[in-house]
Parts: sequence; structure tokens; C-alpha cells
Amino acid sequence: MKPGDIWVVHIPELGTHEQSGVRPAIVVATVAKTIVTIIPCTGNKAALRFPFTLPVVPTEKNGLTSTSIALIFHIRAIDTSLLKNKIGELNRKDFALIKKEARRLIG
Repeated sequence: MKPGDIWVVHIPELGTHEQSGVRPAIVVATVAKTIVTIIPCTGNKAALRFPFTLPVVPTEKNGLTSTSIALIFHIRAIDTSLLKNKIGELNRKDFALIKKEARRLIG
């Protein structure tokens, strides 16, 4: 797994407002051998009302089947055992936009 890859992940339910369940996620960085930083995605277009979100349109390369919203404000580190299967990867332009927005979030 490398930055820009899109994986289907299973994020455990925490009982909070954080994203959980089976969903696509964008790998941002490998932190350690078994830990990666991800940005989870949702198919709920209403999420675009929040700051630090970007739409990702499906392409053959990224493997998405519908427009997904990258929830940059939900960036988190997870164990690689939660990554189920790689479905594709972002093109450089889309990944650069996501990284730019993540830097803006972090400050």
C-alpha cells in the first residue's frame, strides 16, 4: 500500500460521529509496518456541506463505482489489518488536491 491508493476498509464502530463500517479510503501515508494514515470516504453527497471535504469522481484507475466524498477532516491512523482490498489509486492531480486540503486542515 502506498500514498494515493484507494482501499476498501472496515473501520470498527465507535458509537460516535466518526466514520465507520466498510467504505473506500485513501491511503495518505505509511506510518509503520502495520499502521497507515487514511482519509475515509462516503457516498453521501450531503457531506460536502462540511469544510475539508472533496468529491472524488469514479475513474477506471481509482476503481470507485460512484462519486465519493473524501472526508479529510476524518483523517486517522488505522492498523493495516483493517484494509480489505485495494480497488485503485488516485491520479496525481486528485491526490495533490487532497494533500493540499489536509495541510490546510492541519495548519
